[in-house]
Parts: sequence; C-alpha cells; structure tokens
Amino acid sequence: QVQLVESGGGLVQAGGSLRLSCAASTDSFEDYNIGWFRQAPGKEREFVVDIAWNGVDTYYAEFARDRFTISRDNAKNMVYLQMNDLKFGDTAVYYCAASYISYFGPEGAKYAYWGQGTQVTVSS
Repeated sequence: QVQLVESGGGLVQAGGSLRLSCAASTDSFEDYNIGWFRQAPGKEREFVVDIAWNGVDTYYAEFARDRFTISRDNAKNMVYLQMNDLKFGDTAVYYCAASYISYFGPEGAKYAYWGQGTQVTVSS
C-alpha cells in the first residue's frame, strides 16, 4: 500500500511556472508507476503524465508534452511535475496516483492509490 501527498500548488499568472511534488509513503516505491491527473471545475478528470518505476519511461498527454516535465527520485520516494508557461486552462486540482508496474498509461481506473490533490490556479 502507498499513501500519496501532493504539494506545490498555488496561484500563478499566465506564463508562469509551478513545481508540484508528490511524496509517497511506502517501503516499495519502485513497485509503482506514478501518474499525474487533473480535474477542473465541471470537467472530468484528465490524464497529464505518467512516469515508470525506473524514472526513465514517461508518457505525456499531448497538451503537456511541450510545457510539463515529470521526474522522480526513488531514493526520496518523490515525484515532481515541473509546469512551465502555464495557461488559464491549466487551472485545476492536480492529483498524483500510483499504479502497479504492470500498468503504464492514462487510464485513471488502473491507478490503485490517489493523493488528496493540490490546487493550481492560473490567472489570465
């Protein structure tokens, strides 16, 4: 089992940057791939990016490919999401989630554990 806690959200002007962090409490962090999802008010949850247990393989949603960068530090049980050139449409609650290493991809239903989310608000 793993507990996830996101941090780093906040209010930023359009064009600015934020770095989100996801801290995992588990003795077996490398048993999990970690994904970031987001949910804007009135909208369905949306996949952002996934990083494999090895920290090498990544899978980005199209909108995130050029502006967002995911990384992980297995020694610290941490995953980071660097978001640059933020746009008003990036406003959402951002969640990190863990899937067992047998699954790597955008389907939220395949992720077993979720954090509580961190709010990102981009002002135009």
